[in-house]
Amino acid sequence: MLPTPDDVTIIRRTPLFSALDEAQAMALLRGARVRDYAEESLLFSAGDRADHFYAVLRGSVRLFALNEEGDETIIEVIGADNSFAEGAIFGAGRYPVHAEVFSGARVVSINAAPLLEALRSDSSMAMAVLASLCRWQLNLMAEIRRLKAQAPAQRLAWFLVSLAGDVSGEAVFRLPFRKTIVAGRIGITPESLSRALARLAELGVESKGDVVTVHDVEALRAFCRG
Repeated sequence: MLPTPDDVTIIRRTPLFSALDEAQAMALLRGARVRDYAEESLLFSAGDRADHFYAVLRGSVRLFALNEEGDETIIEVIGADNSFAEGAIFGAGRYPVHAEVFSGARVVSINAAPLLEALRSDSSMAMAVLASLCRWQLNLMAEIRRLKAQAPAQRLAWFLVSLAGDVSGEAVFRLPFRKTIVAGRIGITPESLSRALARLAELGVESKGDVVTVHDVEALRAFCRG
C-alpha cells in the first residue's frame, strides 16, 4: 500500500529524511510501499541486490550476519523513526547482512532509483545523505566503544534506561523483542543476560516474561554511569 499522511510524518522524522526539504523528501518517496507484518519475516538476505532501502514506522527490524557454521551475530536492531540499508545501494549494490522484521512491525520500502538519480543531480541532497550516513557510523562506533568498556549488567542497565524514557521514579514496560535478541543487541550471551538481570534485581529491576519493572530509574541511571 502507499504511505498514508501519518506514515509520511514518521518517515520525515528519520535522520535521512529530516535533513531534506519537503520537495526532496517527496521525490524520494515516489513508488514507496508500506507493509504491515503479522509475523516475523525475512526482509532481505545478505548478497541480495540492494534496490531498496527502508524505514521502520512501527516495531523493529534486526540486522544480523551468519558465519559458515550458521551461528548468528546481531549487528543492529532498528526501531521506529529510523531508516536503514541506504549505504548498501552504493558500492557493490548488495546487502551485506540479513534483515528480519519482527511481528507487528510496519515498514516502508523505498526504491533506490530516485535516491541515486537525486544524488547525481542535487548536490545539497548528496551532502545531506552523506551527513546522515556519517552520523549513523559515528553513533555506531560510539556505542561499540561504550559496550566494550562496560560489564554485562551495565550494558543491560543502559538498554533498560533507554526504554524507560525520561521518568525518574518507577517505570513499567515491555521488552521490544525476545530476551535472546536483547542479549545479542547489547553484545552478551543469553546466559550473561540472566546473570545481569539477577544483578540488577538488587537495584529494583524485576522481569516477568517480557514485562520489566524498574522501581527507581534514576538509581539505574547512576549505576550506568558507574
